[in-house]
Amino acid sequence: MPAPVNGLKAALREGRVQRGLWLTLASPAAAEIAGHAGFDWCVIDAEHGPNSLDTIAAQVRALAGTPAHAVVRVPAAEDWIVKPVLDLGVQTMIVPLIHDAEAALRAAASMRYPPAGIRGMGASVARASGHGRIADYAATANDEVCLIVQAESAAAVENIDAIAAVEGVDGVFVGPADLSADLGHPGEMRHPEVLEAASHIIARTRAAGKAAGAIWFEPGHVAAAVEDGVTFIGVGAEAMVLQLALARLA
Repeated sequence: MPAPVNGLKAALREGRVQRGLWLTLASPAAAEIAGHAGFDWCVIDAEHGPNSLDTIAAQVRALAGTPAHAVVRVPAAEDWIVKPVLDLGVQTMIVPLIHDAEAALRAAASMRYPPAGIRGMGASVARASGHGRIADYAATANDEVCLIVQAESAAAVENIDAIAAVEGVDGVFVGPADLSADLGHPGEMRHPEVLEAASHIIARTRAAGKAAGAIWFEPGHVAAAVEDGVTFIGVGAEAMVLQLALARLA
């Protein structure tokens, strides 16, 4: 029995737009509600959300009973961080702060078993293999993992062609908040220089045959991103949606 098919990876390869939601509250209940809301994917944020392996595992299980694909954003491109998340059965990962090809190569290697990468051989006792039920998991897992790296700095803009060319990188995601700060316009995600840099990242990523990703919470900006060729797009965060809805109710 092979590793499960990664439906999100297949959709992105086919150029189908996949809309998703950020999960930042470390809440399995919120993850389950979001998973049934109609999103294609939900990303459990372990970079800025208060998540541990235990809370990630709980949310992955909560999403498993929903149509939404579980994605995890790890805090850094370190193999010791990536490995246990993969062992939880997560197949798609967002890795932040990728400034050059070297960092992208490191992230790609951490996602894959040797000889293609450096992932540790421990999933035979983990959830990823059904705790040993999927006997040939290690032989087939590399084909189903999906790596989306975040380009969110002036250096990443300069190095985008090299980043997007890295084998094992399936997509490049524009991080508009950090990008705005690094370009000298903190918080001004609609600043012309920031938008120009984001458009350059998207265009060069598409030219390399990889999926382009972005996060814009305003509906008009989401539509514009899709027109630009973005197929992996975040449209909100559960914490912000809850805050706004509760404020309206109050």
